[in-house]
Amino acid sequence: MIEYSTKECILKIDKVGLTLNDNVILKNVNAAIHDIVRPGISQGQVVGFLGPSGIGKTKLFEIMAGLMRPTEGTVTYGKEVARPGSAGVVQQNYPLFNHRTVYGNLKIAALKNYKNGKESDERIQEMLSRFNLSQYAQRYPAQLSGGQKQRVAIAQQLLCSKHFILMDEPFSGLDINMVDEVSELISEIASSHDLNTVIIVSHDIVSTAAISDTIWLMGRDRDANNIPIAGSYIKHTFDLIKRDLAWHPEIRKQAGFNQLINEIRDLFQTL
Repeated sequence: MIEYSTKECILKIDKVGLTLNDNVILKNVNAAIHDIVRPGISQGQVVGFLGPSGIGKTKLFEIMAGLMRPTEGTVTYGKEVARPGSAGVVQQNYPLFNHRTVYGNLKIAALKNYKNGKESDERIQEMLSRFNLSQYAQRYPAQLSGGQKQRVAIAQQLLCSKHFILMDEPFSGLDINMVDEVSELISEIASSHDLNTVIIVSHDIVSTAAISDTIWLMGRDRDANNIPIAGSYIKHTFDLIKRDLAWHPEIRKQAGFNQLINEIRDLFQTL
């Protein structure tokens, strides 16, 4: 077992509920992410957020991003209630300003947190270097590949929000090589700072589990006739660290990993 310790809570979802037009979408959603510390290693976190289509993942995603207020409960980052900008949001289509260069897109993001021009330029250069984008700084989004656009979008959101990134379906539509590249990128982001936390909403169980240290599985309760009861919540939480299924580069080859995937797939039938 890899040595680590658990510190303060950095994200808390506390009794969140959401009702829209008398329809109960979310009910009593609870979860928490704590700072993980490993001796001599910078270790952030990756949380996989899974569940069937239409279960309410998108609504909870928007609440975590501060883009929607819950009917009940709160989401807090540290001691601050979630608001726009609390977490960076990387959407599936990587929206960028098409009339601005890569550098120009990052400049807009940087100015939200770094009012000093020199400081913002230094942070942009750091991001360009970290994401291997320096040679593309003066190109426009139309001149970039899908993978390059994704890296720009992630860099942009890190400049805005510093430590928390919410990613919507980052593996969707990618071939095997690109899935591997995106997985490596997400792991690199998480490990670049102790407080960095990437939350992935995805339908790709295997790719998500392979890079996660925690998995949230969203579902609903059912009545005696097996009919779903309105109101989804995080029904199952998997601590992959305690299962010794986190932070291993060859995790897919471990028997325990295949058992985990089968366990999640079996639970999908009950959600």
